[in-house]
Amino acid sequence: MSSDITVAVNGVSKGFRTYARPEDRLKQALMPRLARLLGRSVHRYFREFWALRDVTFSIRKGETVGIIGRNGAGKSTLLQIICGTLAPTTGTVQTSGRVAALLELGAGFNPEFTGRENVYLNGSLLGLSTAEINARLPQIEAFADIGDFIDQPVKTYSSGMTVRLAFAVIAHVDAEILIIDEALAVGDALFVQKCMRFLRGFAERGTLLFVSHDTAAVLSLCDRAIWLDGGTIVEDGVPKVVSESYLVRMHSAVQGLDLNLTRVSTIPPETPPPSDHDADADADNVVVPAQGTSSFGAGGAEINQVTMANEAGRAIRSVEGGEEVTLAVRVRVQAPLANPILGFYVRDRLGQNLFGENTFLTYQGSDLGAAPGEILQASFHFRMPYLVHGDYSICVGVADGTPEVHAQHHFINDVLIFRSLQKNGHRGLLGLTDMRVRFERTI
Repeated sequence: MSSDITVAVNGVSKGFRTYARPEDRLKQALMPRLARLLGRSVHRYFREFWALRDVTFSIRKGETVGIIGRNGAGKSTLLQIICGTLAPTTGTVQTSGRVAALLELGAGFNPEFTGRENVYLNGSLLGLSTAEINARLPQIEAFADIGDFIDQPVKTYSSGMTVRLAFAVIAHVDAEILIIDEALAVGDALFVQKCMRFLRGFAERGTLLFVSHDTAAVLSLCDRAIWLDGGTIVEDGVPKVVSESYLVRMHSAVQGLDLNLTRVSTIPPETPPPSDHDADADADNVVVPAQGTSSFGAGGAEINQVTMANEAGRAIRSVEGGEEVTLAVRVRVQAPLANPILGFYVRDRLGQNLFGENTFLTYQGSDLGAAPGEILQASFHFRMPYLVHGDYSICVGVADGTPEVHAQHHFINDVLIFRSLQKNGHRGLLGLTDMRVRFERTI
């Protein structure tokens, strides 16, 4: 294994035996041997289930890798094999450095022991001496923040308290490789924020494997994503690209449709062409379409024009916070739509949705049914929030139904790219434009 590789997974498969009845397990242990002794054919009393099939990848030092996939995809099985708590049926796993993992809730804890006793138990399992645990115990207690419950049996803990203590331990063992398996799903908001701050800090010095159904967390935290489905790797690459493909598959499953993600390097018909001129050049101040735009949908409608313009009606590709803009989306209907909805998102460079809007609430209750061949157009007029200086993308979509229950007919990722020219600093991902601030001094 190369010196810059911390995790190497080579041809890993994991099979499990499932039995229809409890007695079949006993039959499987005895009957095949008896059949061979008697020279008869051997009958199997189990069915094989393969949680993983021929999984191969490697992770370099300092990488933060998010593993996504639906329930039963093989994510937890893979992490258990990497940690060494489960043996692969075939294939090998190599790791370089101390591995700390937060897998199943309460894994590695003795429910009869107190929280303090479990800290020593877990710390010793992770390779720390008693003296090292003694030195780190105050920091562990402070991070867990469960008060006097540290001296109560873990069996009396809530799920949130258990994950607090477990995370506090792995956060203080100086691991080179940290593995987190959806454990933060049971934490309260403040503790999850504390954990995310720790993980971002750890990602700057160590290797992190992070399993989550929350693609937003993967987008914000990881620099690589692996999508597992049916025990195999479907896609391995940039989190934004992998997450888009995964969400399309999930959307297809929910709607019962066969939707495919189409990646193109061109833009929809009638959309203004890209300009090669400087962002501030007035003569070519048009919106620049993203390269590698992807889209999906059932095909009942097609988005064929998207523009963003300033107050003068001029197409723009750069904007400042507080500036009035109008985003126009034009759609050609190709199948009957009972209640069409047009909408958009603005995303940052990581693919995180910052804000968006759609037509549903404004026109709820109106008769907006559309027939094939008709043209729909929505205009969204708003003040651009204060965005950190940099590039942003706009995603647009047309659906039929309600925001909760709908069929997605056409959705285009990153159809337009624009640049925020904001120079004044602000806190957070975006700043408000219409806030009124009052400041007084009284003596």
